[in-house]
Amino acid sequence: MDTLETDLPSQTITLELDPIERWNAFARLKELSITCHCSCGQPLQVVVESPTAALQVWSIVRRLTLSRDRTVELLENCWRHVTDR
Repeated sequence: MDTLETDLPSQTITLELDPIERWNAFARLKELSITCHCSCGQPLQVVVESPTAALQVWSIVRRLTLSRDRTVELLENCWRHVTDR
């Protein structure tokens, strides 16, 4: 593991998500072994202990909150960049 991963202090962040998105984010974070806590009707609390964990949290939240149209647009842009090479 890179020293950058272990030398940073952990941060607890609060994620205000729709209840269904909150549950899906909670379940995925648990699968990734990222410490988090969620009480009924309360925001999701996530402990971010490394840059990798921060990126994973960002990715999960982004996937859950982007509209389908925006997701399709981003995937099409990626595909264009790959096929233009």
